[in-house]
Amino acid sequence: IVALIFPTWTSQIKGKNSISILEQVEVNGSGHEIMIRGKDKNNPVIIFVHGGPGTSEIPYAQKYQNLLEEKFTVVNYDQRASGKSYHFFEDYSNLTSDLLVEDLLAMTDFISKRLGKEKFILVGHSYGTYIGMQAANKAPEKYEAYVGIGQMSDTVESEMDSLNYVIEQAQNAGNTDEVSYLNGLTEKIKNGDTYTPRNYVAKYGGTSRLVENPDGDNIGMLLSNEYNLLDVIRYNIGLSHSQTVLLEKDLKNPLPN
Repeated sequence: IVALIFPTWTSQIKGKNSISILEQVEVNGSGHEIMIRGKDKNNPVIIFVHGGPGTSEIPYAQKYQNLLEEKFTVVNYDQRASGKSYHFFEDYSNLTSDLLVEDLLAMTDFISKRLGKEKFILVGHSYGTYIGMQAANKAPEKYEAYVGIGQMSDTVESEMDSLNYVIEQAQNAGNTDEVSYLNGLTEKIKNGDTYTPRNYVAKYGGTSRLVENPDGDNIGMLLSNEYNLLDVIRYNIGLSHSQTVLLEKDLKNPLPN
């Protein structure tokens, strides 16, 4: 019971103009968890849009963003229905990528008021690039730069790249049953009817590079300051729901060239 409700926090950054906060805020009609960290609030601000959909980066962001915090203020947020932004009794029947884009634009306005900044550097990772690119296209005046990590554009082509990668890795590992199963998905993925199973992408190291990824690593999330057991439960339910609802829809809607 204690693990379920154990208080969460983000470690303090020393300095009179530093910022290190972890809190729940109301944005676009839904509660969103945000983490803001940086040595100097006068630095440029990065808004980081996590991938997945549903794979919050808050539990392990400090493993890779320490150097960024020296020169930037970094904002991470759990998207609607993801991680600590998943609420058990909230209706997510309206969850779409368009709504996540609206949330990002509203979050940008919230951060603008909170930090007194007019423009931001927008960084998207994997599925977050699908959301980030659309937000930047809708409101370019809000952002001074956009950075895509694992950029999505043609969604079917991206899925085929993922499939070919996991098949190759499964072959190298000698997992013939997995190779057979994955090969059987080729036509469906090529036709945009389904997507490469994310558990295989994660298993073979396709979700992150040179950093521990929380996908399926519940212990790793529990060992972070930012998540407790209840949050890990939220993460897993939200991840399953978000990927079930969003991925197949968005396969039909690639980003324009």
